Amino acid sequence: MNNGLFKACSLTALTGLCLNVFSQTDERPNIIVILADDLGYSDMGCYGGEIQTPNLDRLASDGLRFSRFYNAGRSCPTRASLLTGLYQHQAGIGRMTFNENLPGYKGTLTHNSVTIAEVLKDAGYQTGMIGKWHVAETPLKKDQREWLAHQVYHEDFADKKNYPVNRGFQDFYGIIYGVANYFDPFSLVNGETPIKNVPENYYITQAFSDSAVSYVNRYAGSDRPFFMYLSYTAPHWPLHALPEDIEKYRDTYMDGWDAIRERRYLRMKELGIFPFAYDCLSPRQFTDKWTENSDREWDARAMAVHAAMVDRMDRGIGELLEALEKNGRLDNTLILFLSDNGCSNEDCQNYSEGENDRPDMTRMGEKIVYPRKKQVLPGSELTYASVGAKWANVANTPFRFWKAKSYEGGICTPMIAYWSKGLKYKKGGMTEQQGHVMDIMATCLDLAKVNYPKTYNGNEMIPLEGKSLAPVLTEGKRKGHEYLGFEHFGEKALIAKDGWKIVQAGEGSPWELYNLNEDRTELRNVASENPKIVDKLVKKYNEWAERRLVVPAPK
Repeated sequence: MNNGLFKACSLTALTGLCLNVFSQTDERPNIIVILADDLGYSDMGCYGGEIQTPNLDRLASDGLRFSRFYNAGRSCPTRASLLTGLYQHQAGIGRMTFNENLPGYKGTLTHNSVTIAEVLKDAGYQTGMIGKWHVAETPLKKDQREWLAHQVYHEDFADKKNYPVNRGFQDFYGIIYGVANYFDPFSLVNGETPIKNVPENYYITQAFSDSAVSYVNRYAGSDRPFFMYLSYTAPHWPLHALPEDIEKYRDTYMDGWDAIRERRYLRMKELGIFPFAYDCLSPRQFTDKWTENSDREWDARAMAVHAAMVDRMDRGIGELLEALEKNGRLDNTLILFLSDNGCSNEDCQNYSEGENDRPDMTRMGEKIVYPRKKQVLPGSELTYASVGAKWANVANTPFRFWKAKSYEGGICTPMIAYWSKGLKYKKGGMTEQQGHVMDIMATCLDLAKVNYPKTYNGNEMIPLEGKSLAPVLTEGKRKGHEYLGFEHFGEKALIAKDGWKIVQAGEGSPWELYNLNEDRTELRNVASENPKIVDKLVKKYNEWAERRLVVPAPK
């Protein structure tokens, strides 16, 4: 796909294109936050994966990778926390984007929180967002099925006051909902305007990358720095990819779950992702054998499509880097790349089609197949499928579990920080300094030399929870969080700065205890041997939960 195809659906994003190199006089860095969706911990080459990600690998080789960086376990809570510098409940999205009429569960960003874009725009930054928003309440319509298929028209996908352009972003091209058909996406808007039609051969990942390039070309014509939030949908289900990208990985996964997982872990050890003296690869969570799997062809294809989606995203990031270089902006641009949660174990083909954000037909009325019996290979617009738990266990190597769980496989994300001019510590290396997505807001404010506001638009702000990562980038360490708390639908955890972690796998389950300094993949529950540590951390968790507006999970 070329930029010509993109022009038809995003004219505003491409206007004012300018290549006025070296015109920026404000020395504060540009900041780009790139968020992948459901990317596994070991999917990228620079974290051990076999997927070809040369551009992300380039950022890693000249940047700094984090091995202990955390998210909020799921898409919308993570995005709320990232954008506001708060825990997700404080920002109003403790669960999903539906209003439960509780302070921490409004289903949309509250106005007692302020976004990175709002603060940086007031501080003189140009601000633009591309991609998935997913932090606004999205009430369902009576004709939701037809709306999903573009067969009826509604002006608003959510209350427009909660659109990105009304939360600090001067420019926005992307989707308001959380799930999209990659070839003909629902809830696609430019600014506030719904995009009714997309060009032939449209593919959303490429369109997002093209838009990011156009933003950089335009922003580079100003003497002011810019903040860009590039929020890809890839590789979230449905498994949709371009045929040529799928072909590239046609035979890659035919050796099956165990072989790919073992190879990934060996590469991780070579790369020093986990520099422990002991073996920390968790046992595979499933006992069935690939050789006895009657769905080998379908399963290998599913992971090939997942890889193709990541590959296309990486190529788009390469185009963005090229635009930054051509405009003389790369050296003084901080780029942060991470995932919103671990790879998903969901079998979306078993969901009810035609509901919420899952269409059952195309714009032309063609039936979309949800291959519950794996009767149709995934990849095209006419299928809705996902990789499932067995491949998620591989994608999250070496951890156990996946998205929406509070074990490391759900909440620990790969994270790359690249900043040629400002990064002073261990370029090309790893850090075990602990961080959280809410720290991104604090980092942006630190580098932009602005303070977090006590009030904004007449509303009193909840105090900032995040802490700047800048000392890690310049000196290799910082005074981090005493504790990090996690909760999502009753999945709970608390991590102390000394490495102790408690986990509760669902409301009412016993608390488990792990020492992450000695047991990074949570294989040895030592709660019974250390009751005093458990009691102390449970008390701290309860204090954390009360302050952060957490309520018990629904029965």
